Amino acid sequence: MNSYYGDIMVKNLDCFSFEEKIKSENNSIIIDVRTLEEFKEVRIPNAILIDIYEQNFLDKINELDKNKPYFVYCRSGVRSLTACQQMIKLGFSKVYNLKDGIISWEGETEQG
Repeated sequence: MNSYYGDIMVKNLDCFSFEEKIKSENNSIIIDVRTLEEFKEVRIPNAILIDIYEQNFLDKINELDKNKPYFVYCRSGVRSLTACQQMIKLGFSKVYNLKDGIISWEGETEQG
């Protein structure tokens, strides 16, 4: 199911589709947009933290390669949806949102 924000379409994937798409895409990058505390608690392996609440969030996002596929998640899917919308506005073409966030994730996780 996709979400529209104005004319911007975000690809929302359930946890199974999200995991399969990560495996099928070359050079996949997983972005966790939660806080550092949440990130330390539990995260998807190999995720990079770019906290959406940080003032320089858009600057950090804009430094990324716009041609790579990005898989974005947060706790419940709301912050990551916003992040995906912002990424698409900045010119990213392959952006995927974990629809219900890490609370719906059934794949591998790590802590620390």
